[in-house]
Amino acid sequence: MSGTAGIAATPYAELPAQMVDELAAAGLDPEAVHAAVAAALAEDLPGALGDVTSVATISADARGTAVFAAREPGVVAGLGIAALVFAYVMGDEVVVSDRLPDGTRVVAGDAVMRVEGPVRGLLCAERTALNFASHLSGVATATSHWVAALEGTSARVLDTRKTLPGWRALQKYAVRCGGGVNHRFSLSDMAMVKDNHVIAAGGVVPAYDAVRARFPEVPVEVEVTDLDQLRALLAAGCDRILLDNMDTATMSEAVRITAGRASLEASGGLTLGRAREVAATGVDFISVGALTHSVVVFDLGMDLQETA
Repeated sequence: MSGTAGIAATPYAELPAQMVDELAAAGLDPEAVHAAVAAALAEDLPGALGDVTSVATISADARGTAVFAAREPGVVAGLGIAALVFAYVMGDEVVVSDRLPDGTRVVAGDAVMRVEGPVRGLLCAERTALNFASHLSGVATATSHWVAALEGTSARVLDTRKTLPGWRALQKYAVRCGGGVNHRFSLSDMAMVKDNHVIAAGGVVPAYDAVRARFPEVPVEVEVTDLDQLRALLAAGCDRILLDNMDTATMSEAVRITAGRASLEASGGLTLGRAREVAATGVDFISVGALTHSVVVFDLGMDLQETA
């Protein structure tokens, strides 16, 4: 290996075409993913010395194979990004095989990917690869639990914009791997009228009408906290309404009043234990910020195989 800090630092243009195509097919920007990997590795390799532990203890010509394995049950995501980490560090000296597709359900002990290459490179890339894959698998696994809880109902689980700065596209991808649905990605692709907008505009209907007048082609959703606001918005023609922090009985009544005239999203302090009860009211969506803002990382490990 050569380049910065003794790694290949593979440029985007030299990534394998199959890797780039796979990321694009997953709805990710391959160039942005490459940049995120480069930035993450720069945190580990800020100077010219490189991985001083591996350089001191491992021969430069030593090659080996490492196995990524799940240490708990769940759903994996981000393995393609982990593979890109190894490609960035080792270039064409690395071979990735037996990689499970993102979205695969696994149990403890399942091998999810094998990586062969220079041992120094394997260990240099290990933590960064695991950081991406473990976090994103955690998001996918958490989402899968909500999907399971809603099975048999018409409700779908939504993510939110409560994402780690710089990780939104990756976290929302992981939600999709877990079977969830993405809410808006940014402030510009959908209007979301919240309580502060309502206060500033003078009510839910004036706020809704203002958005419709200024941006007639942009989808709009309005948050309500009571049934009077709901009735007023339905009369105004609003077709997507968020029910904020309502109890189950009130949500059931909201569904009855709406009678299919708008899609309804339940939000605010919802727990997995309450998921099915809320879905049974007939709401269309349940939004869960915890899918991304406080997820527990999935336990993945990388073990170097001993050579005979």
